[in-house]
Amino acid sequence: MAITLNSGFKMPIIGLGVWRMEGKEIRDLIINAINIGYRHFDCAGGKKDFDFLVVGVDFLVSVVCLIMFYQSVSLPITRTKQKLGRHLQKHFEVGLSRGRIFSLPPRLLWNSDHGHVVEACKDSLKKLQLDYLDLYLVHFPVATKHTGVGETDSALDEDGVLEIDTTISLETTWHAMEDLISMGLVRSIGISNCDIFLTRDCLAYSKVKPAVNQIETHPYFQRDSLVKFCQKHGICVTAHTPLGGALANNEWFGTVSCLDDPVLTGLAKKYKKTVAQIVLRWGIQRNTAVIPKTSKLERLEENFLVSEFELTKEDMDVIKSMDRKYRTNQPAKFWGVDLYA
Repeated sequence: MAITLNSGFKMPIIGLGVWRMEGKEIRDLIINAINIGYRHFDCAGGKKDFDFLVVGVDFLVSVVCLIMFYQSVSLPITRTKQKLGRHLQKHFEVGLSRGRIFSLPPRLLWNSDHGHVVEACKDSLKKLQLDYLDLYLVHFPVATKHTGVGETDSALDEDGVLEIDTTISLETTWHAMEDLISMGLVRSIGISNCDIFLTRDCLAYSKVKPAVNQIETHPYFQRDSLVKFCQKHGICVTAHTPLGGALANNEWFGTVSCLDDPVLTGLAKKYKKTVAQIVLRWGIQRNTAVIPKTSKLERLEENFLVSEFELTKEDMDVIKSMDRKYRTNQPAKFWGVDLYA
């Protein structure tokens, strides 16, 4: 299943998050995921360089090979990009056309690169050894102190508060993103973590509409107005925390997941599915892309099989009534300022 972006290109509707995985675990996971059929991978928040693209997976067996790699938040990513680039070039040389690869850099446009959009994009292209990217997103709607092109450190002041650059507007950043289109460096551009008002503003000053808005959304944090607003204006919504973060967000932010909710467990029994499958199917039936995380092979397979059943309208309405307006991912813990306030 795929969603057609407003740029005309297609993006897989279900992907795999690999946050906090590393080493052999991640290599085996990616191999298994590709064999199952995954073509959309989200690496944002991972701890280590990811070497999974140099394990000899034969992408030529796929009818269409759509691969998306995201990386962010103060991570060592240069070696990852270079290995990805070498691997892609290897397969181009043996006959895999560039047009069958949907590429997104292992890092979205980071906060500190808002004033250096073209340089940051070219840096990604150089390390990936590609001529263009299919999709490039502004990771957070805030410009911060520049720490060097391609660097992902979040500069904090002496009080431990994020160093926000007040000289760079989001409009300036977006027009620089649009330049990437006219320069042929990128095919589609988008935003991430933007609310309805920032999305509205972007639409007002944009010459090229954002193709994607990647946000946290799940049954406890449905953001129905934002999702409907984006979809009404042709912007695809991708849920970067479709299961509410589960154990990871509990450890990092002290939040709870919707997966233990008795309503959802009841629906899982009704459909003879896992709770995660119910939640992912709900997200897909909202026409949002979902990128759940799992390290278990059986869960990997189960999550990918959500196309094999459908929730009734009545059960979709039941889940709709569960909204708590409850955000589980809160970078304020690290930045000392609540960007969502």
